Amino acid sequence: MTDQPAGRATGATTGTPTGTTPGTADPDTKLRRAVTGPLLYLFILGDVLGAGVYALVGEVAGEVGGAIWVPLLAALVLALLTAGSYAELVTKYPRAGGSAVFAERAFRSPLVAFLVGFCMLAAGVTSAAGLALAFAGDYLGVFLDVPAAPAAVVFLLLVALLNARGIRESLRANLVMTLVETSGLVLVVVLGAVVLGRGDGDPGRALEFPPGVSAATAVLSAALLAYYSFVGFETSANVAEEVRDVRRVYPRALFGSLLTAGVVYVLVGLAAAVVLPPSELAGSSGPLLEVVRAADAGVPDRLFSAVALIAVANGALLTMIMASRMAYGLAEQRLLPAVLGRVLPQRRTPWVAIAVTTLVAMGLTLVGDLATLANTVVLLLLFVFLSTNTAVLVLRRDRVEADHFRVPAVVPVLAIASCFLLLWQQTALTWGLAGLLLAVGVVLYLVTAVPRRRAEARRRDDVRVG
Repeated sequence: MTDQPAGRATGATTGTPTGTTPGTADPDTKLRRAVTGPLLYLFILGDVLGAGVYALVGEVAGEVGGAIWVPLLAALVLALLTAGSYAELVTKYPRAGGSAVFAERAFRSPLVAFLVGFCMLAAGVTSAAGLALAFAGDYLGVFLDVPAAPAAVVFLLLVALLNARGIRESLRANLVMTLVETSGLVLVVVLGAVVLGRGDGDPGRALEFPPGVSAATAVLSAALLAYYSFVGFETSANVAEEVRDVRRVYPRALFGSLLTAGVVYVLVGLAAAVVLPPSELAGSSGPLLEVVRAADAGVPDRLFSAVALIAVANGALLTMIMASRMAYGLAEQRLLPAVLGRVLPQRRTPWVAIAVTTLVAMGLTLVGDLATLANTVVLLLLFVFLSTNTAVLVLRRDRVEADHFRVPAVVPVLAIASCFLLLWQQTALTWGLAGLLLAVGVVLYLVTAVPRRRAEARRRDDVRVG
């Protein structure tokens, strides 16, 4: 299956993004190509940067000690491997949009394509649950002394209401919140430099690993958590058809945003280790607030906690927008129950999909802690990434006429190996939770299969009669 007649020589170049003449675009899209390279860069950066590191620095410190920056750097390298596969597939099939469609092209199996899409959906819901717990922790405790579980449920309800109000309002809120969350991370880095400059910090902690634990084992275990902070870049494949000169600008925006996030994360990890010992970071659900407090530079607790809460809220909003729209889309394709396709008459938002995904997220806050939910998100996305990295190799025999980014074959091979490596590190509890979510997906697929086949049979009969 190709975008152009088979047998044409590919215009791909190894490891180099090339494309059409700058400013031109494919003429056969119904969507407006309004996304420029800088806007795409900011879109991906906003989706990647922020909430994960606000919540998980303490968890990472608990695994790796003061060398927090090492697993963050390792996670960046692992993310860049899979990003290479997305760069090739998005620029090769700029109208395809998404891992599920890549899977359908490569494997020609509706069930495989559905499961890839459902993994994305389940990962989004699970991620929102973890972020709700992060929101209800020490950052919220600065303002309110309330139990975490009820606070997380109320938080998800408020996110759902904003989601249901409309996509335009949600994206406007996202733009503001992205600027706020980025400023908070920059502030942590600056405070780390201030502490180090006045001689109060301990830079040696940044090279310390927990006693009695292999450094390699600690880094690998912590990289699994750190990987959660980089996920989100994969959703950019869904806007490929709206990007101007996508074959030229997409790889630059994708790799540039990941590298920017990686630099910020590494600097945040170094700052946290310089200011506080890992035991104090690991004991807090608001680790960066503890860094700000220890820096004692006059930054009010309430101010930074508000920034952190906005960052976490932004992450939850983005993931719930994605999850609800994916549920809606699968329902429209008759792969999930049709009721999920209902929309509000005036707002035109998928209210049933929003309600159901929110209820599932609320339930998940009651069955797992932040680390477990983050690891479950990573596990589900690793299945998606395995599919995409394999699809790159399978589709190498499918040649297209247009120039596109081509990653060296060793990169998706290494990416597949990295996915298996991270899967191997998952606990039985994480496998069980992810397995339960996937089992629900399989059941829903089978339930909708019967009416879907009946509808297809009726259409065939109508064609014969006509």
